[in-house]
Amino acid sequence: MSLRERVAELPAGPGVYLYKDAHGAVLYVGKAKNLRSRVRSYFSEDKRGDAKTGSLMAEAADLEYILVDNEKEALALEDNLIKQHQPRFNILLRDDKTFPYVKLTGEKSPRVYVTRRLKKDGSAYFGPYFPGNLAYRLVHFIHRLFRVPSCNADLTRPHMQPCLEYHIHRCHGPCVPGLVSEETYARAVRDVRLFLEGKHRDLADDLRARMQEAASAERFEEAAALRDLMATVEEADQKQKMAAATGDDTDIFGYYAEPPLVAVNLFHLRNGRIVDRREFFWEDQHDFDPAEMFASLLKQLYLGGQYIPLRVHVPLEFEDRDALEELLSERRGRAVEIHTPQRGQKKALLGLVETNARHSFDQRFRVLKPSSKLIQQALAEALGLEEPPRRIECFDISHTQGTDQVASLVVWEDGRMKKSDYRKFVIRTVEGNDDFASMREVVARRYARLKADGQPMPGLVLVDGGLGQLHAAAQALESVGVLNQPLASIAKREEWIYVLGQEDDPVKLDRFSPVLHLVQTVRDEAHRFAVTFHRARRAKGRVGTELDGIPGIGPRTAEKLLRHFGSLAAVRRATEHELVQAAGRAAARRLKNSVTDGTFPNS
Repeated sequence: MSLRERVAELPAGPGVYLYKDAHGAVLYVGKAKNLRSRVRSYFSEDKRGDAKTGSLMAEAADLEYILVDNEKEALALEDNLIKQHQPRFNILLRDDKTFPYVKLTGEKSPRVYVTRRLKKDGSAYFGPYFPGNLAYRLVHFIHRLFRVPSCNADLTRPHMQPCLEYHIHRCHGPCVPGLVSEETYARAVRDVRLFLEGKHRDLADDLRARMQEAASAERFEEAAALRDLMATVEEADQKQKMAAATGDDTDIFGYYAEPPLVAVNLFHLRNGRIVDRREFFWEDQHDFDPAEMFASLLKQLYLGGQYIPLRVHVPLEFEDRDALEELLSERRGRAVEIHTPQRGQKKALLGLVETNARHSFDQRFRVLKPSSKLIQQALAEALGLEEPPRRIECFDISHTQGTDQVASLVVWEDGRMKKSDYRKFVIRTVEGNDDFASMREVVARRYARLKADGQPMPGLVLVDGGLGQLHAAAQALESVGVLNQPLASIAKREEWIYVLGQEDDPVKLDRFSPVLHLVQTVRDEAHRFAVTFHRARRAKGRVGTELDGIPGIGPRTAEKLLRHFGSLAAVRRATEHELVQAAGRAAARRLKNSVTDGTFPNS
């Protein structure tokens, strides 16, 4: 049965439809109030004249649909299926910046992290936080007052001694048996959960009761610590109440397009102030429809997110606005308004966002070089780093089928490559072709030396390769006692960036991204430096071996000749007078005799 014939069998109710290719891959997901009417429109002459629809229908070989009860259910289902299948013909949400959440893990000894990616892994997520550094400030607060850590230590096995965080009273030390009881740690985790859930009054009441109990038992130092913590929590509760009573809660969108290139800016307005900005870019919108783009963008942003603002300002009306407004209101528990301002201050703010969208377009697509500070901030946001890295150190391994193994270290600092800090390594302990073991050796050597000399660690350690190289570097850092070091790897084929701690969700940046360009530049420089060193070492070894085969020419003489003439071929071409000047009369005579009798090879 042809696709056109299938349309006649579709129901007239609301639902979601999926176009698939001949291999069963989903090409496009759409939703409709009336499935039969909407899908039939794809076969009209007007629709087929549209380049995007024409391309879709040329590839489509099958059609599936899911009938639902109402348009709101269709909206939610469409969003889930788009995120699940990532269809090529849908407008997909892509950006270099996601706002941070605080993650309380579901481990036996839970830890607390800042993360920019939500997963269904049994952890509790709180946020997002505006501005982005607020999440990091909260986690520092939790470390200092509740002593629940963010470290990367393996808590599935016991450790012999705690790290520095324990000694400076920012961690209870659950990694070392006997340092903290399960009951005490569970209570600290419960306090963190209450704090992050905003239940400050309940937490303060519990702290007050524990303070009075400690005072009655004459544990005065413990009581004083609980008193100070209670005062801090009560202060946080008052600030939260003031913000809720006086603040505005609006997201404002603007865009600029030169199809197929599109840039969108999203400004977050909180408590009457612009607190942060988010950028989105597309490079494949050949048949750009602003209304379709904003309908898709808002659904993907808010239907799957934990945070829904009370007001959303968009530059134009779109088809699903009323249904989406109703669905978001149900999920928020309060009325959510999606509005297109026509005049006044709101219209002026919309114009400001559109101006910034045009600037973002120029920065991304007109190849304007961003400042060092901006690129550092963008890198931190893309990789979920706590702070922008001023210094990046990148490693690469080079060898020929396991022989002449070497490694390179290159350094990027404050916007440029710092060649004075480059380092070369000869692999000492690894036999054969084992890149992972080689990576462990050089990373351990580098940072054991840095630690012994009291030098600061870089803002980011980058390794060339995939998950294997990433985990090898992580093992090396742990072996020398370096914890919580930002670490990432970049895989050559896909150009995905894997970040330690979030390996299941690699960072995938579009080809215009300045962050990707930076990481590629540093990685390529490490590769160039490693290959150059490897070739020089291999050539030196080959020349030394061939010269050593000449009777009377030892390793020192061979090295002297190579340094003077630069290559084996140049040594062979040299006159006897030139050889005498470089290595002496006896060596010159032996070399000339070896050329005559064939001892000096021609290759």
